[in-house]
Amino acid sequence: MKVITKNTHETEELAHKLASKLRGDEIIVFYGDLGAGKTTFTKGIAKYFRTKEDVSSPTYAIAHEYEGDKLKIYHFDMYRITSYEDLESTGFFDYMGKGLIIIEWSENIEKFLPEKIVKVRIDKDPEAETRRTIYIEGIEVQ
Repeated sequence: MKVITKNTHETEELAHKLASKLRGDEIIVFYGDLGAGKTTFTKGIAKYFRTKEDVSSPTYAIAHEYEGDKLKIYHFDMYRITSYEDLESTGFFDYMGKGLIIIEWSENIEKFLPEKIVKVRIDKDPEAETRRTIYIEGIEVQ
């Protein structure tokens, strides 16, 4: 599925639609350059589940946990993770099956992920500051 959003509000709305299709035990992996909107998309998902905390990029913390009305969200940043040992040291595998897992910079750990994942690629438009082209695979969003 391919969707073009014109601003952060539309990006969050698309994330809200995706969230409405989730059971809560999925792994969502993001692909996209720095500033593409991965954290913005995560904010839209978190709003759907009414998290109590504000969503922010887990760049320096590696992982953030958010408590929603119906589930927990585990938000990872794998930018600096380059090996299985690095991934294991984050505690990543302990979170599997315990809530919704959202991963930024997933390309760094792709070979360690299960087959069944939801892929979200966000591409910035070089001609329009806030426009994004978003590709979603692994789940049907209408």
